[in-house]
Amino acid sequence: MQLFDPLETQRSWLGSRSRGVVAQACAEGSCSTDTGGGGEASSSYPFVYAIGNIDIRFPSLGVEKEFVQASGRANTAGLTDQQTLHSVLTRPQNRYLTRQVCWVMTIEGLDSYLLQPRESADFDLLLEAVRANPGRMDIDVVVGLRGPLAPPSMCNGLTVPIVGFSQIYSFDRDTFVKAVPVPQGTKSATFVPTVGELLERILKMADNAGATDEHRALNYLVTRYPVIYNLAAERFSAGYSLESIDSSPSRLSGARRMVNVNFVFVHRQTSVPDRYSVRVDVTEEFPFLASTLTPAPYIER
Repeated sequence: MQLFDPLETQRSWLGSRSRGVVAQACAEGSCSTDTGGGGEASSSYPFVYAIGNIDIRFPSLGVEKEFVQASGRANTAGLTDQQTLHSVLTRPQNRYLTRQVCWVMTIEGLDSYLLQPRESADFDLLLEAVRANPGRMDIDVVVGLRGPLAPPSMCNGLTVPIVGFSQIYSFDRDTFVKAVPVPQGTKSATFVPTVGELLERILKMADNAGATDEHRALNYLVTRYPVIYNLAAERFSAGYSLESIDSSPSRLSGARRMVNVNFVFVHRQTSVPDRYSVRVDVTEEFPFLASTLTPAPYIER
């Protein structure tokens, strides 16, 4: 299978060998150009900035049996199944297996995307997501371009969108929480729970598959903009609760697509709201800040 090339048309986006597969998918009615609510994004290549977990599946019985044979050639005595999977796939002589298995991204326990690298070196990013001792606190962030639905024959009947990824960040939540800089004058004992709570709040937001502009902006902020955690800690210490996090297209959008992400805190005693807003540019594959986090006046719409 050739690797993902974003410059090709949708029918050839997985290379010459996949042209027939994609054509079959379109003939079966599973070829999708839906942007997932991504606004002005290209219908052929809408962007994805998703937070979830990467899992491995066997696309066929033959690949599964080949993995079993490779396991038999390795010293896996005393290892768990997951440790065996990690040991076998990360061995240089078994590199061919990384190109044969299916790399599936799950979000809140649901199969959401099939991941495809754009060049051979990107398989290293996938291998980093294979943990010998996985935990429920593990997180994988995938940035890439979404293509058509995978045909049933591609991964043992799994029909989800294919994503050609540019970058994958893999970490566990405890490491991430501890890595967020503690603001001056704030105790680590109170700041760390704040980061964990805000992270959990965003990760559990409904229908966040990282495919819409609004969700891409939010996922970018939660993983790359520590200022939002500083704000939450400061507001909590002042007696406020986090009431809501919402996002909407910015009225300043023109040639570029902008998203406003709003954080609303409410005082626990007076119920007075306190609003803050940050603007994110989501025009391209990699979002970035268009304006910093600032207090926002309330505007009734």
